[in-house]
Amino acid sequence: MASEGKPRILIGKPGLDGHDRGAKYVAHILRDAGFEVIYTGIRRTPEQIVEAAVQEDVAAIGLSLLSGAHNELFKRVLDLLKEKGASDIVVFGGGVIPEKDIPGLKAMGIVEVFTPGTSAKTIVETLERVLGSKAGQ
Repeated sequence: MASEGKPRILIGKPGLDGHDRGAKYVAHILRDAGFEVIYTGIRRTPEQIVEAAVQEDVAAIGLSLLSGAHNELFKRVLDLLKEKGASDIVVFGGGVIPEKDIPGLKAMGIVEVFTPGTSAKTIVETLERVLGSKAGQ
């Protein structure tokens, strides 16, 4: 993690989904709030996202998905983090995710899911709260 200031956050777009407007929006609002943000770009595998997160020593990974494969791809990222001994990295999600799927995602370990219309303030405040203990480490 960053040695001073707020923790580093990686934003990833797993799968074949090529729409990244939401991911870029979240990256920008988090940067504006003082987080160091790494955006991996579109069409990344869970393996590429986790490898980048470990190499960049991030505190959190934000996964953005519109394709409907969130249950499988988010779980794969969590499983890979565990395999790499990096399960302390917080994972949050966003995108077009049905409300009915959110409890299952949270049960598997996704700390929060931000759907379209979530305010920038809510996203920033939630991540500051969740990552607050990691700041400055």
